[in-house]
Amino acid sequence: MSYREESYYKSKYSQKATKGINFLEYSIEELKALWHKTIQDGFHGICFSMYKDGQSPGDDISIKQVEERVKILKPHVGAIRSFSCIEGNEYVPVIAKKHGLKTLVGAWLSDDKEDNEKEIEGLIALAKAGNVDVAAVGNEVLYRNDLTLEELVGYINRVKKALEGLDIPVGYVDAYYEFSRHPILIESTDVVLANLYPYWEGCPIEYALGHMQAMFGSVVDAAQGKPIIITETGWPSQGGGLDAAIASDTAAMKYFIDTIRWTEENDIPIFYFSSFDESWKTGDEGDVGAYWGLWDKHENLKF
Repeated sequence: MSYREESYYKSKYSQKATKGINFLEYSIEELKALWHKTIQDGFHGICFSMYKDGQSPGDDISIKQVEERVKILKPHVGAIRSFSCIEGNEYVPVIAKKHGLKTLVGAWLSDDKEDNEKEIEGLIALAKAGNVDVAAVGNEVLYRNDLTLEELVGYINRVKKALEGLDIPVGYVDAYYEFSRHPILIESTDVVLANLYPYWEGCPIEYALGHMQAMFGSVVDAAQGKPIIITETGWPSQGGGLDAAIASDTAAMKYFIDTIRWTEENDIPIFYFSSFDESWKTGDEGDVGAYWGLWDKHENLKF
């Protein structure tokens, strides 16, 4: 089914009440088996992790490395989300398309206006070359306070104008509550791209599925009937915790299983975060930043 077909976005926004699994009723081996089955059965999409040990943003990543990782993900997902259009990130949608996957392609915007120009032009070029199914102009820019709302909307409108006639939905990715705070984000975009993280709100794993459903409901209320894609959600497998949200193997497995079940039952497009553990991500996020992958840093399934 194409991103361009209206039916792709039709979701039962009066959500079915998906009940999360009680992992206390499972042995660790039974939980691992269910987690593996969920991955093997396949799911909508995944966020692409670019960087191996010793690599980080700013490094140029080879097309060979990108293709090796896309091949690992290909049997399990229908779509891949990328975050940037420079430094090798531009290879992600090209290789994803080569392997028959759909793409949500992001231009990374920051307070570096020179890099922003490279990102915007890169996104436009990838779209015109047929490598973009959904275009994301920026990721959590407002959350980080990197640009003003006016500057951000200017970039969005610029991409929309450049892609006129190509029938590529253009959106902007941010935390779910930003769309309620700034209705112009809805008005300026074709699709609402929302990040939902019960973990980062300190929610205990036992209540995380319900909390995510409430987050999604908030986006539905703000979206004015426009299509919604969950662009990020996940749970770290180790590294500590935040209030009542604790990173652990069992919590990470439960959250993934519950999330995929709920989104599939409600026909909600989702890009799970993330594909591979990335060691560089321990700055702002602390130790947990390195442990969000379904695969470990050695590209093996984690559990």
